[in-house]
Amino acid sequence: MGLGTIVHFNSTTLFCFHQNQTLFHSFGFPCSNSNNLLFSTTPSWRIRLKSSPLSLYLSFMATHFHVSQSAPTQNLEVSPSLHVGHNDLLIVGPGVLGRLVAQKWRQEYPGCQVFGQTVTTDHHEELIKIGISPSLKWTGAGQKFPYVIFCAPPHQSSDYHGDLRLAALSWNGEGSFLFTSSSAPYDCDDNGTCDEDTPVVPIGRSRRTDVLLNAENIVLEFRGSVVRLSGLYKEDKGAHAYWLEKGSVEFRPDHILNLIHYEDAASLSVAILKKKFRGKIFLGCDNHPLSRQEIMDLVNQSGKFSKKFEKFTGTDDPLGKRLNNSRTRHEVGWEPKYSSFAHFLDTL
Repeated sequence: MGLGTIVHFNSTTLFCFHQNQTLFHSFGFPCSNSNNLLFSTTPSWRIRLKSSPLSLYLSFMATHFHVSQSAPTQNLEVSPSLHVGHNDLLIVGPGVLGRLVAQKWRQEYPGCQVFGQTVTTDHHEELIKIGISPSLKWTGAGQKFPYVIFCAPPHQSSDYHGDLRLAALSWNGEGSFLFTSSSAPYDCDDNGTCDEDTPVVPIGRSRRTDVLLNAENIVLEFRGSVVRLSGLYKEDKGAHAYWLEKGSVEFRPDHILNLIHYEDAASLSVAILKKKFRGKIFLGCDNHPLSRQEIMDLVNQSGKFSKKFEKFTGTDDPLGKRLNNSRTRHEVGWEPKYSSFAHFLDTL
C-alpha cells in the first residue's frame, strides 16, 4: 500500500499507512502530527489534498465510517471540525465505573457528547454501542473539554502521573475535573473510625499510597477535585465475588471493609461534577462498614449465589478502618441507592 492509503475494515476501523512506517488509527483516534490522519466522532469531515483539488468526504453513520471514494496515494492534510458542547464529558478510563458515569451523565444532559480515552482499542466497539466515542490519547491532541473525569487505574499506565497531567490539560476549566482515587491513603489500620478529615499516610511509607497521593496533588494543582472511593462492588465484581470464587482465603476475618456499589460511585461522581467544585476532596462509601466475615456470612445467607464461601484462615494481617462520609453527603447533596451491602443483596 502506498502513502496515504485508507482501508475500510469491519465497519468501524480505518487504517492510514505512511511511507517507512505504519500508523494505525481507529474510530476516534486523534493525532497531533498534521501529516497523520485524524478520525473523530464529528458528523462530517472534509479532507483536503495538498497536491490535488480532489476532496474526499467521510461521514460517521451510526457505528461505522463511510468513505465516499478511494483515497489516492497522496499526502493528506485533515481539517477537523469537532464541536465540543458546554455539557460534553471526557472519561479517561471508561471501564465499569466510567461507563456508568457516562450513562448517568447522559440522563442528566440528554443530547450531550461523551468521549472515552482508552489505553488500547480492545473495547472500542463496545463503547461505541453504548454511546461513548472512544479514542487513544485524546489528551495529546490539544482538544479541551468542559467536564473531565479520570477513572483509569494506575496499573494500566506506564506513566500514570503524566497521563493525569495530560488529562488535566484537556480540561478547559469551565465545568469540572474529577479524579477517582481510593480511600487507602487514610492513615488508619486498627479498625478505627475515619472521615474526610482523617490524616493520610505520610509520603514514603507505602508505594501504593504514594502513587495515589501524588496523583491527587496533581489534580489539586489544577484546581480539580478528588473523590476517594471505598471498596467498589457489584453482583459479580468486588471482594465478595473474589472470595466466593476462592472458597478459602488466607486473610483475617475481623478486618473491617468499607463498600460502595459501582452505581452509587457513579452517581456520586456525577453529582460532584455537576456542582463544579474546585480543589475539594470527597469520600465515597455507604457508611455501613463490615468485617470480612460479616460480608461473606451475608453472601452465604442470601441464597443468591451458587457457591458457598468456606472460611478465612489468616490471623496476623493488618486490620482496616471504619469510614463515614456524612460531610460529603451534606456538601454534595447525595445519598446512595444501596444504603448497605445487605440492602444490595436484598435487591437481587
